[in-house]
Amino acid sequence: MDPTKRGPGEYGHGDDRSGDDGGRRRQPRDPLTPDFGHQTPQKSRTVQLISGDFLLTVNPVDGSEIEPCRPGEQPGTPARHTAARRVERERAAAPPVPPGPPAPQMPLLEREEEREKLVRLLARGRSVRLTGPAGSGRTALLDAVAADCADLAPDGIVRLSGHKRTAGELLYGLFEAVHDAPLHRPGPEDLRTLLNGIGAVVVIDDLEIGGSQLQELLDATPECAFLLAPAPEAPAPEAEANLDEVPLTGLGRSTSIELMEHVLERPLTDEEANWAGDLWFESEGLPLRFVQAGALLRSHDDMRAGQEEPDPDDDPDDAPFGRRPEPAAVPLPSLGEGAAPAPLIASRLSEAARETLRFAVALGGEVPHQAHLPALVGDTHADAALGELAGHALLSPAGPRYRLAAGVLAQLEASGYGDGAEEYARSAAQHYTWWAGHPSVTPGRVAAEADAILASMARLVPGDTPGQASVVVLLARSAAPAFAAAMRWGAWEKSLRTGQEAARIAGEVAEEAYFHHELGVLALCNGQLDRARAELETAIGMRGALADKPGAVAGRRALALVADRSGDPLPTTLAGDDIPLAPRDEPAAPPRGVPPAAPLFPRVTETSATLIARQDLPPANPSKGPAGVLKGARRNLVAVGAGALLAAVLGTVVTLGATSGSGDDPEGQNVTTERSASEDGADDGYTEDEPAAGPATGAPSTAGTPSPGPSGTAGPSTSGTPSAGTSAPGTSPSETPSEGATTSRPPHGSPSPTQTTRPPTPSESDTPTVTPTDPESPSPTPSETETTTEPSTSDSASGPTATVTASSATQDTTASPTDTATA
Repeated sequence: MDPTKRGPGEYGHGDDRSGDDGGRRRQPRDPLTPDFGHQTPQKSRTVQLISGDFLLTVNPVDGSEIEPCRPGEQPGTPARHTAARRVERERAAAPPVPPGPPAPQMPLLEREEEREKLVRLLARGRSVRLTGPAGSGRTALLDAVAADCADLAPDGIVRLSGHKRTAGELLYGLFEAVHDAPLHRPGPEDLRTLLNGIGAVVVIDDLEIGGSQLQELLDATPECAFLLAPAPEAPAPEAEANLDEVPLTGLGRSTSIELMEHVLERPLTDEEANWAGDLWFESEGLPLRFVQAGALLRSHDDMRAGQEEPDPDDDPDDAPFGRRPEPAAVPLPSLGEGAAPAPLIASRLSEAARETLRFAVALGGEVPHQAHLPALVGDTHADAALGELAGHALLSPAGPRYRLAAGVLAQLEASGYGDGAEEYARSAAQHYTWWAGHPSVTPGRVAAEADAILASMARLVPGDTPGQASVVVLLARSAAPAFAAAMRWGAWEKSLRTGQEAARIAGEVAEEAYFHHELGVLALCNGQLDRARAELETAIGMRGALADKPGAVAGRRALALVADRSGDPLPTTLAGDDIPLAPRDEPAAPPRGVPPAAPLFPRVTETSATLIARQDLPPANPSKGPAGVLKGARRNLVAVGAGALLAAVLGTVVTLGATSGSGDDPEGQNVTTERSASEDGADDGYTEDEPAAGPATGAPSTAGTPSPGPSGTAGPSTSGTPSAGTSAPGTSPSETPSEGATTSRPPHGSPSPTQTTRPPTPSESDTPTVTPTDPESPSPTPSETETTTEPSTSDSASGPTATVTASSATQDTTASPTDTATA
């Protein structure tokens, strides 16, 4: 046969499955992930929900985005659940049935009087507190009273868990239990309006709030009757709460023994009855102690039965005198072990059950769901450990899950079950990180494990073990978006704060910025504008330092909503942000490294080297509102006008200065503008900006007077050095140095010009040397008007031309007739 296509009767794969192998199969457990083992693409689970008048998009990558709801997107009044739907929701909210044989149902003994009183008060619309010590049977009495009051109110019975819940969480839980509003979280005003119309009997177990928070819960639901079972350490209610109180006490001695016999499913012996009587004095008749004592005696019976069972390999003829030896008597537990039986019971359980207890101790008493136990413990059948623990009264229900019963946590920690708690918590955190981030796991399932997830994070932060904080960061990043999508915002806030602290300890700035952003969005949804502003500004500053543009944009959008709700203008700059926010009338400044846009008016470059710089305007005062923005725009207009006026004035001054030297000389003689400076001109003691005194004859001196050369540079003529076109006293025109010695480049070794002067005006010729108008003056030879571009190598009177720059734009660059006249 083909080994890949087996026949119907080969290797036991036939259609007839009535044999021993196919008749009994173990019931499959609830899988952790429905598509485990299949290669599914990892997608970002983005969920949109409506919170008040905001549209919230839960984005686990860059951070949640929030924006106002558009017209028409706001949902209407939600409908109420039908009676069948309420029953279905109540069944789904109950803790799962533990695997294994069903545990015996405990009767409600000696509680008929309290039960009738509670039903009578609730029927009259009164709210009642059921008080009593831990282990007094409050949960069992609540179940019985809830069954009796199912038809008292129009909205039926609403069961809520007050374990680690605030007043706000309980109010939203009541809203979700009565109204059908998926992905809708009404605002505070709408919530109060909707709660005013709810008429139900609300049963809350393990309530941890009191005082003003409890009064807030009662005031928000005037048409509801509450049956409250507060925790022993819960605060007392206020005097004006108007609550009736029904206390619970311990059971009598005979009733306690009867309860123990129900657990054992047999009557007690005289020795056991005496032991139970001593236990009754020790435990004050608490029902939980007698249920655990009955479980302890049942394990005692199992041990005795194991010793009495004969070994099939033993031959009775081999025994002395033909009789089997009597098994050793198993003594009863001591009175101390009966009062704190958890360690002794745990020692008689399976290894998987003991490992489950160690995880529960590490998680602060929270027991993981039975579907997680095989992965955590490392045993494929570890889910049956939950049935062992529940059968021995070591667990108590807490909402949709189980937790250690009252007093069990302290007893196990005292017996050494808390050793290595951090390692167990770290294993649980790593497992929950993988599970919560799996695409097939719905946010509702993650929210059901919120208490265990938060407990694992709280155990690890703060911690001294390296890498411990990073584990918490990963778990918070995986679980926080699921809590937000499931609208469990109390767990969402706790996970964000723990993750932010862990990211700070681990030094992961990007993750810390994410948590700050999410906390800001959550505060904005809750109406806490000051906290939202602080968190968002911190997140934007961190993401600006990391160049995280998508995250910074999401933060700015949320911050704009905060400014809009608070009535404050949006700030132009943020702490730690390199990219300032632009006001409405001004474009945004470019980031570092990006060249600015071209200016409206080109920069004017003059010989004066005047710098026209942009003046940075101070940011508008946020406290002045829109007036500050308009004031900044007005300053921009004034600056532009001033720049245009300055350009016009500079152009006029330059034009007048260029044409001032082209007229006739008052004395009838024009002078040349080509001048050369001697090499020893620096020894005359004059600076370039100071005019030199004239000679003794009274003629004005030309020293220090700038004149443009052929190349457009201004060169001063030093004292004692004749310039081209003029004759020194006592010399003839033929002895005047030739103008060809004037050069446009300095010789080697001299510094090159660094300043640029204006180009020659159209009124100036390429060769500015002119002929004197006096007929008696000698005419210049062609060699005197010829210029060269090569530097002079001879020791002539004309040295290298010095290039200078005028000190201001308003100084005339041409020589006036009075400054350049010769003797």
